[in-house]
Amino acid sequence: MAGADPGARIGELLDRLGREAGPRARETADELVRSVVEFYGEGLARTVRLLRSAPAGSDPLAVLTADELVGDLLILHDLHPEDTMTRVGRALDKVRPYLGSHAGDVEVAGLDIEAAEGPVLRLRLRGSCDGCPSSTQTVRWTIEEAVARLAPEIAHIEVEGVTEAPAQQPLLQIQPRPPADAPGPPPPAAAPEPPHWHTLATPTLPARDHATRVADVEGNALLLVRLPGNLYAYRDRCPGCGADLRTAPLDGEFLRCAGCAARFDVRHAGRGDRAHLEPLPLLEEEGAVRVALPELLGAGP
Repeated sequence: MAGADPGARIGELLDRLGREAGPRARETADELVRSVVEFYGEGLARTVRLLRSAPAGSDPLAVLTADELVGDLLILHDLHPEDTMTRVGRALDKVRPYLGSHAGDVEVAGLDIEAAEGPVLRLRLRGSCDGCPSSTQTVRWTIEEAVARLAPEIAHIEVEGVTEAPAQQPLLQIQPRPPADAPGPPPPAAAPEPPHWHTLATPTLPARDHATRVADVEGNALLLVRLPGNLYAYRDRCPGCGADLRTAPLDGEFLRCAGCAARFDVRHAGRGDRAHLEPLPLLEEEGAVRVALPELLGAGP
């Protein structure tokens, strides 16, 4: 197609699709082309702005790769100066301080770039999530988000060394023989919905260490706790009595519920004597704080 006009060629393909697949397919294809053009247009606009405002003597590639959208375009066209494993390492470095409260540390166990579904990254956690299923899912979501932002070409992440939620065993019923219309085995539980990430405004954050604050995100009350070196996010609800925790006093690194006096270890996934707080994925990067709201957050009392 050397020397051909790409715009004319795209128009010809769209016309052919409309003739062969109908007007609805043509409309969908037109929308797809517009979205791709807008995506690349925004990338070009950002590139110009970044280079114009870059300090004198700065490395142009470093300036461009610091921008998430432009960096993604460079990765897409194999122009990014850092390879996949280097960027994965940077992503894990971002989440290690947070993971220390849940699972100890994380290391790369392998990268399979030949997998049928695309590159598969295998990670291994050292430590444990203290038997807390919500902490386990929080760790996975936090790692996946951090890696996706710096290494979007990774198609799937496998995490070893986390505590799984115990499987619920059905009650055993003994019968001489099953009835003809007996239902089959229950379908497997659906995978949890991916979380929705939100950026928290600075006024909603605790202003100092050893302080708490409650932020409302899409009608969900989140308890934010700032300890030296880290910020933590939990659902604003005591798992023991159901009371909110916004008035819970903070004693060092422990929250004490004002309703039932239960104590929870803020640094260690909200661990308590009989129950865990519900931790939420949180990432602090480049001055911004982002928190994820899983679908299950709004469920329950």
